[in-house]
Amino acid sequence: MIARQLFRILCIVLYAFIISGCISQSGVHYDARVDPAAESTDKIFPNIQSALDAAPTNAIEPYRILIAAGNYYEKIIIAKPNIYLIGENKQNTRIYYDAYAGQQSTDTAASKGQIWGTPGSATVIVRAANVQLHQLTIENSFDFLTNDALANDDHQRIANSQAVALFLDNGSDRFLARDVRLLGYQDTLFVNAGRSWFDRSFIAGNVDFIFGKGNALFTESEIHTLGRGKPNYPHGYLVAPSTQIVDEYGLTFINCRLTRAESVPDNSVPLGRPWHPTTQFADGRYADSNAIGKAVFIGSWMDAHITRDGWYAMNGTAKDGTKVPFMPEDARFFEYQNTGPGAQVNVKRRQLTEVEVQAYTQEKILGDWRPTP
Repeated sequence: MIARQLFRILCIVLYAFIISGCISQSGVHYDARVDPAAESTDKIFPNIQSALDAAPTNAIEPYRILIAAGNYYEKIIIAKPNIYLIGENKQNTRIYYDAYAGQQSTDTAASKGQIWGTPGSATVIVRAANVQLHQLTIENSFDFLTNDALANDDHQRIANSQAVALFLDNGSDRFLARDVRLLGYQDTLFVNAGRSWFDRSFIAGNVDFIFGKGNALFTESEIHTLGRGKPNYPHGYLVAPSTQIVDEYGLTFINCRLTRAESVPDNSVPLGRPWHPTTQFADGRYADSNAIGKAVFIGSWMDAHITRDGWYAMNGTAKDGTKVPFMPEDARFFEYQNTGPGAQVNVKRRQLTEVEVQAYTQEKILGDWRPTP
């Protein structure tokens, strides 16, 4: 009888220790837990932002936050280093928000009432180094398809419908996302700073849905093109890099799968187009001529939605304010040993040589960064 009572007490103590955020059931140490169903303590929080607010400002070691399964309608900013957000399961731990670029900000801070813009529309914004995301879904749930279905001259149509799920902003570097799902339509993933690695992940969208000037490596991931509200040609674009000419690496895809929704037609989606962001210079505001985008696809499987010529032009703003096309031939777009019905080798789809491809290893792309979960 005494032994049974002691065992019961031990179980109660262990359970309390687990839910307090000290350890997980797998034995991994956690510093905090997000669980709206649990009673709040100094280690258990009702939402993600409150857990981030309570985290150390300048942690040297990883600060792990376990997020219980559920739907979290939050717009969060990670501005502290060494924050690890870990969901219970990427299928049912979801962070979502529905902001879009042309919308007035609902932020209670100084930006309230201003227009979000593309960067500000993001559901999750990262502005610190050594941040990791695991087993999470991050979604921008703006109703892009309904808006996209409207006629271009319909007064109800939203003109600036870019809606970012994840934005890697200035300050971000050594960012790891593993076993995550990033969901959106136009501009799902904005990688605009530092080094990042997306491993075993699922990224969905339709228009320029992976873009920016950062050095981002994608491995063993699925890049999934979604449908449109009405027929378009091109249907959409996978990537729009704005890599600076001084940077060796841009968006690199190794051993990935390029898939599509059933409604996406054959030969309708270019791999990407070169983005020259309109930038303020001393002599005016116009397209950045140093943004010579780089995107490379290596050993990846491509469905038949990928266009036979592979790449597409993109307009930018000239000094006189007119729109001028930037051609894919002037960007740094390359492939190597891709397969599937969408893989082609022709003059429009430049291939790396066996010598050149040796520069595209994880170690060389990420430099001195060796991620540890």
